[in-house]
Amino acid sequence: MTKAVFFDWFNTLARYYPPREEIHADACREVGIEVTAERLNRGLLLADQFYIEENARSAIAKRPLPEQMRIYIEYECLLLKEAGIEISDEIALRLMKRWSEMLPKMTFVLFDDVLPTFELMRQHGLVLGLISNIDRDIMPICQKLGLAPYLDVVITSQEVGSDKPHPPIFLAALEKAKVKASQAMYVGDQYNSDVLGARGVGIKAVLIDRHNLFPQITDCPRIKTLTEVMEHL
Repeated sequence: MTKAVFFDWFNTLARYYPPREEIHADACREVGIEVTAERLNRGLLLADQFYIEENARSAIAKRPLPEQMRIYIEYECLLLKEAGIEISDEIALRLMKRWSEMLPKMTFVLFDDVLPTFELMRQHGLVLGLISNIDRDIMPICQKLGLAPYLDVVITSQEVGSDKPHPPIFLAALEKAKVKASQAMYVGDQYNSDVLGARGVGIKAVLIDRHNLFPQITDCPRIKTLTEVMEHL
């Protein structure tokens, strides 16, 4: 019986505003590349996956600067390649520079299905939690967005000193929620860090694929909206 449901933060509960794909499309136009925001959706998710896997291998922020820059270049190249566009390292760095300039001006917004789903799960007596690789205190954001009252457990990589997909961050959530792994579910948008990470400690995992970009993943429940979570408890 499921007693606790944990969630990833980015692309699961919240997204950037303005949307990242729009920011990247605008940056592309500034360097002479015409591409729609829609064409960048899948590339962004694949580039995210690359970045997350690299960070899981060893913390990117602690690597030598040239290695960090190589990862940022690869990120932008992967992003555009998925849209059928090949770019040089120079263009990749210009795009990344533009993104870094915009980032402080951006905020988070919840997806429309988040609060209604959390309200329903609260009515069913579930323990609700957040597990995120974010490297700062996320509670002020959750309070501003109206999510904080629903959260019983909040675990971040900053607090634990370990990122997903490594076990410590998931184990910390289980301990704080006072539930066994077999009594918990985790919902996230990344297969390797979220699904495999949760499974690695015995937590049932659900992949949220809001844009239907990963139909090839069939070894775990795959949902398009959070309203479907209740079907998999």
